[in-house]
Amino acid sequence: MDDEGRDVPLGREGEVLTRGPEMFVGYLDAELDRDSFAPGGWMKSGDIGRLDAEGFLTITDRKKDIIIRGGENISSVEVEETLARHPAVRAAAAVAMPDRTYGEKVCVCVELHPGQTLTMEQVREHFVKAGLAKQKTPERLEILPELPRNASGKIKKFELRAQVRAKGENASDV
Repeated sequence: MDDEGRDVPLGREGEVLTRGPEMFVGYLDAELDRDSFAPGGWMKSGDIGRLDAEGFLTITDRKKDIIIRGGENISSVEVEETLARHPAVRAAAAVAMPDRTYGEKVCVCVELHPGQTLTMEQVREHFVKAGLAKQKTPERLEILPELPRNASGKIKKFELRAQVRAKGENASDV
């Protein structure tokens, strides 16, 4: 489903909706219901995905992790996968940072391999070589000793988003 609640064509990304007899049927709070369900009892999963011609669903991102820069949706996963291919990078997470002009811009938080360094200029060069559109290129780099993770090892993006927002849009690039 797109942001206007319409079905998307095969191969195009949209929010994944689910429905079934054993599923959660709603919240006591009507406002939470409105945000979590689409007409017909379809539950909004918060996942972004695309369905192929054979009926296979590929999850590509989480809706809350999409970075909206000047009205364009940028996949955090695409940015992370590109940066993860840089030899200095051990792990990466892309999050939105506030911006007065574009609404949001791309900030990357990285954990480097021991003894490695990385500059914003090296990040830009890496993205140019990878062929990504300019608007997908990170505009801020945060190097951390290690990225925050939960017990299963998944990066806690909500913590990174909070740290980035706390620094504001005027924080300098590393």
